[in-house]
Amino acid sequence: MIPARRSLLAAGVASLLAAAPIAALAQAAAPANWPTKPIKIIVPYPPGGSSDIIARFISQPLSLALGQPVIVENRAGANGNLGADAVSKSAPDGYTLLLCDVGALAISPSVYTKLSFDPSKDLRGVTMLAYSPHLLVVHPSVKASNLKELVALSKTSDLNFAVTATGSAPHLAGVALQRAVGAKWTYVPYKGGVQAVQDTVAGQTQILMNGMLATLPQVQGGKLKVLGVSKATRMPLLGDVPTIAEQGVPGFETGTWQGVRVAKGTPDAIIQRLNKELITIIRSADIRSRMAVQGAEVVTMSPAEEEAFFNKERARWAKVVADADIKLD
Repeated sequence: MIPARRSLLAAGVASLLAAAPIAALAQAAAPANWPTKPIKIIVPYPPGGSSDIIARFISQPLSLALGQPVIVENRAGANGNLGADAVSKSAPDGYTLLLCDVGALAISPSVYTKLSFDPSKDLRGVTMLAYSPHLLVVHPSVKASNLKELVALSKTSDLNFAVTATGSAPHLAGVALQRAVGAKWTYVPYKGGVQAVQDTVAGQTQILMNGMLATLPQVQGGKLKVLGVSKATRMPLLGDVPTIAEQGVPGFETGTWQGVRVAKGTPDAIIQRLNKELITIIRSADIRSRMAVQGAEVVTMSPAEEEAFFNKERARWAKVVADADIKLD
C-alpha cells in the first residue's frame, strides 16, 4: 500500500479521516489469536487431480504452522463451481479455503449462463501455489508421434478427445489447439480429470490434454504417449518432448494454476497470514521436490498479484469461449 502524503489537501484529509474508522473496524474483525478452530480446504474436484494432490501436500504443514487441524474436503461438481460457490457463501473468517485451478475458475463466468456466484466479486485471492503445464497425450495405440501426425490422423480417423469437464481449462486448451492446427476430433466430457485420464488409459478415448502433475505418472508408466507440452520452454522431466509452440503453434501456452482463494470480506490480516504461511510451505525443499518430480513448478503471488492474474485469465479465455460458442446453464 502506498503511504498517504502528509501534504494532502483539506478535502483529501477529510476523506482519509472519514475512512479511518472503517479501516479500523476491518482490522478489528481479524482476531489476534486466529485461528482458534479447524480450517477446511475445499477442493472442488474429485480426489486424485492436481488441486487435490497439492491440497494434501500442504495440509499437514499448514496445520503445524497454524496450530489447528487442516481438513481437505473434496466437493466436486459443475467443473469446480459447486465447491467454489460453497466457499463464496461461507463465513469470511479464514476458516474455509478454496484450493482450485484458478484459471478454470476464471473461465466459468464466460461458460456458465446461470452461475450462482461471481468469482471476481465473491472471492478474494490469497496466493498462487503451482503451475503445471498441460500435456497433450494419446493412447499408445494411436499411430502418431507428434502433433503434425496427430492432425493428419484426425482427418482420416474418428478420434475422441477426453475433456475433464465441459468448459474446463483443458477443454478450452483443446479447442484452441484444434482451431490453430485444423484438427478434427470429438469431445467427450467427464466430471473430472481422474476419470478422463482413466478412460484414455483404457483406450475408450484417444486424446487428452490435462495438467502434467496428474498425467505424468501415466506417461512414465507407458500407459499414455505424450506428443507435446503446452509451455513456452521444454520441461526437464520431458526434455525430448517438444513444446506445442515448437510444433507450429507459436505462443501456445496453457496449464493448470493451483491457487487459494477465500470468501470476500475475509480480513486482510488473515489473508496476509495465510499468504505468508502458504508461501513458506510451498517453497519448502520437501514440497518443492515432491512437486518437481511430477512436473509442477512452485509459483507464488501476493493477493494483489493473484487478483491481477485472475482478471487477465478471465479476459483471455472469454474470447476463446465466445469464438467456440461454448455455453452451459
